[in-house]
Amino acid sequence: MNNDSSSRITAALRQWIAGAAPGAKLPSTRSLVAEHQASPVTVQKALQALAAQGLIDSRPGVGTFVSAVRTARPSDYGWQTAALRSPSSPLPSSSGTMRNVPGDAIWFHSGYPDRELLPERLVRSALARAARGDAALSRPPAAGMPELQQWFARELGLATPLGVTPPTPNDVIILPGSQSGLSSIFRALVGAGQPMLIESPSYWGAILAAAQTGVLLVPVPTGPDGPDPADVDRAFAETGARAFYIQPNYSNPTGAQWARDRGDEILDAARRHGAFLVEDDWAHDFGITSDPIPLATRDDSGHVVYIRSLTKSVSTAVRIAAAVVRGPARERILAHRAAESMYVSGLLQAAALDVVTQPGWQTHLRSLRQQLQSRRDLLVTSVREHVPQAHLGNLPKGGLNLWLRLPDTTDLPRLVRDCEDAGVIIAAGTEWFPAEAAGAFIRLNYSGPNPAAYPEGARIIGEALARNSG
Repeated sequence: MNNDSSSRITAALRQWIAGAAPGAKLPSTRSLVAEHQASPVTVQKALQALAAQGLIDSRPGVGTFVSAVRTARPSDYGWQTAALRSPSSPLPSSSGTMRNVPGDAIWFHSGYPDRELLPERLVRSALARAARGDAALSRPPAAGMPELQQWFARELGLATPLGVTPPTPNDVIILPGSQSGLSSIFRALVGAGQPMLIESPSYWGAILAAAQTGVLLVPVPTGPDGPDPADVDRAFAETGARAFYIQPNYSNPTGAQWARDRGDEILDAARRHGAFLVEDDWAHDFGITSDPIPLATRDDSGHVVYIRSLTKSVSTAVRIAAAVVRGPARERILAHRAAESMYVSGLLQAAALDVVTQPGWQTHLRSLRQQLQSRRDLLVTSVREHVPQAHLGNLPKGGLNLWLRLPDTTDLPRLVRDCEDAGVIIAAGTEWFPAEAAGAFIRLNYSGPNPAAYPEGARIIGEALARNSG
């Protein structure tokens, strides 16, 4: 009720301000309380909202006044053109998946799960406990909190088969999210002007990180079971690349999961060519009908640099990930991390560790699996009914996305605009290709808000696509 009253008072005062002269004094708080029959707290909330919008100025002991209108002088930033010069490498534009859109729209574009899929109670409790502990005031080691390093090492070690040496906590580097780690890893292991293999399509953030660091990407086509090992071997041989960025489990955007023997063949290729595999296990917690087994569990000679993120599964506000790196490569990556961020917030590390070590974490993951399957199946059914022109080449066994091939004649920019005009936000597939797109694709995320709207969203996409192709 107070929120409704506050909004009502804010709207009334905004209308009053529109007709007042700059510098005009607003009625006193006591007068506003009497006029609107609201509490002083509610009136203060309304005034704070107007002040935040720059419409009023408060002068303690004097009163509240309509803000003076300031005429801004046009700024001249021309000098920056010469100072910046041309960029060393063309950077892709920011991803459409990061856009903020109206709350009443149907979201298929975002790369993050809706808050109802997050362990909200665990996160809030963990942050409160971390704020009361030493982590809130102390600086953690550059490589991360030892207890959190141990947790990441143990998780990977439990999946490591007999005959392979499991990682140690000292092999772990804690990161402020996996995106930040990709830039450091590419810079440390590849370097500007040097080639790196990448699946095509692949994660747009990796493409951006490579462009930012000046790494030359060499696309390798990939499918529902992963890239062809022969293509990978040939690309290593022809380019001399010493790294390959991969997503063997629930790839973003396709949702593909590599077959075990295919992963082993690609690991063998990396060994033959003395190369690194940068394994991005971004969706480790999002298995639906299968379990993710990292390729890193079959390597103990330092060929696989393993990245494991908690950001999407714990909370977007708790940006914590880890890189498991063996050998001298660890020190080189750690040196780049120190130059970039020195250390990762101890408060967030403590909170992340608290969440994943609570008994409720495993309960949450079991529930999450069921919820994701229900959402995925609903969206698949809706697409098959309402978008028959779309081809789903792979029913993902995990992850957050469907990857749909559309008719080659599809005008993707127009389709995205038409859907948005009708209240449905989708992501064109072009930004997931490191070079030219191999066709017309869209990525639909099934972990966004309001899954009950999926059928309606699919219907709108289908109608827009029918007009597009007509």
